[in-house]
Amino acid sequence: MKEWADKYKGKFDDGWDKYRERVFAKAKAKNWIPQNAKLTPRPASMASWDSIPEDEKPFQRRLMEVFAGFTEHADYHAGRVIDEIEKEGKLDNTLIFYIWGDNGSSSEGLHGTISEQLAQNGIPTKISQHLEALKELGGLDALGGPKTDNMYHAAWAWAGSTPYQGTKLMGAYFGGIRQPMAVSWPKRIKADPTARPQFHHVIDIVPTIYELTKITPPKVVNGFEQDPIAGVSMAYAFGDAKAPGARKTQFFDIMASRGIYHDGWFASAPGPREPWVGGMPKGVKEWSPLTDKWELYNLEEDWSQANDLAAANPKKLEEMKLLFLVESTKNKNLPIGGGLWSTAMFHPEDAPASTLTEWTFDGPMTRMPESAAPKLGKNSSLVTMDVDVPANANGVLYALAGFSGGVTCYVKDGFLCYEFNLFEVQRTKLKSKAKLPIGKVKVEVESKLVAKIGGPMDVTLKVNGKEVAQGQVPAAMSLHFTSNATFDIGTDLDSPVSLDYFDQAPFAFNGTIGTTTIKYLKK
Repeated sequence: MKEWADKYKGKFDDGWDKYRERVFAKAKAKNWIPQNAKLTPRPASMASWDSIPEDEKPFQRRLMEVFAGFTEHADYHAGRVIDEIEKEGKLDNTLIFYIWGDNGSSSEGLHGTISEQLAQNGIPTKISQHLEALKELGGLDALGGPKTDNMYHAAWAWAGSTPYQGTKLMGAYFGGIRQPMAVSWPKRIKADPTARPQFHHVIDIVPTIYELTKITPPKVVNGFEQDPIAGVSMAYAFGDAKAPGARKTQFFDIMASRGIYHDGWFASAPGPREPWVGGMPKGVKEWSPLTDKWELYNLEEDWSQANDLAAANPKKLEEMKLLFLVESTKNKNLPIGGGLWSTAMFHPEDAPASTLTEWTFDGPMTRMPESAAPKLGKNSSLVTMDVDVPANANGVLYALAGFSGGVTCYVKDGFLCYEFNLFEVQRTKLKSKAKLPIGKVKVEVESKLVAKIGGPMDVTLKVNGKEVAQGQVPAAMSLHFTSNATFDIGTDLDSPVSLDYFDQAPFAFNGTIGTTTIKYLKK
């Protein structure tokens, strides 16, 4: 990734505020947005580029260079697929939908981060912690590589959503829901560089395919009656850039940031949180969707939602709010704000997880999804392993998640070791004072929360019933380490949790692992 990021060196040196202004001017020059569109201001809660300390700006610039390199890298490889279709002589009759992005630019990096999941777990950090951790990983050049799970500053996301308000995780503003899409089918669609202004949603793609390919959608699949298709075809607009839009209504909602489109109007309520502001939003415990302030925009005159007409047109706003409730009810979207329940803000104990509280594994095991695995870094637990230790013992006994965050218990040169990797910014390590005895050994790792989920956790290592190491993890995780990593016994096949064996990964244990039992401890 470094060579791709390096192509953008210096391109963002003047910061996100200036970058947003440049993008806005270019979008108008290319007629991608109307000439009367306005550039919406930066939110008061978001940092200006000038407010960033000079010693932190190289970090912030590099994060954006890495993102830019990543986007070109993704685009290049998507192009390779299209090139191959062309080589096979099939491009002329291939229908391609190319959507750039997914819900707007992501502000989940908050102030810039080397480990994205810090924000989702509600763990506050300072940039100095990230810079300190980078020293051990290879400095700024490590960004975008296998030793970081970086995400740029939220203000870069805001700049990437020019000219709109908001970012990903906001259904109230186009900065969180509007994406560019290109459609190609050389045999049937005449190439036309004119941007289509009609309002459409991703649910309209399947109906478009059905119409263009003359496929009648099935009413029953594998014995299951299908729900009605809510989308409408976009094919009418392929040959006529000025055709009236066919989609009249569409609602949006993500964790109570919500909006409703209808016939050129858009009403929205931002909800209780701004996704670029970390920690507990002020007043969130008392928040109710019934008291949210709503906004109103006439999209026919206001492309970027810059002019709130709620006060000037209260009757229209009430119509739109009622329509939102109708659409939410029809589409099983109630209660409003339900998605907030199991977050770090409210009830992390109810976050998606296995219903099991005890597991038994008869030997080594690999690639159990973290979502189904024991929550070893979240809940109080006891891991008990029957191990046959060889001379010169080395290797992983078990590992959950990956380098961007996880827990691992391993043997290094005969010593029993444990590491709690709190999203790269804090590593708690334990090591036995003596080597493991050769032969059959019972290893135990006891983890006990001191108080609530996400708080300190006491960890004790035992060998044959005797304590060999003990320590406290200052802060455990509250939701998950990753969205896609795994749990292994006897090896670490995902990105290695610990730097101690990074270059030896997967660092398979060279002894024999018998039965492993894991159970949650009662409070």
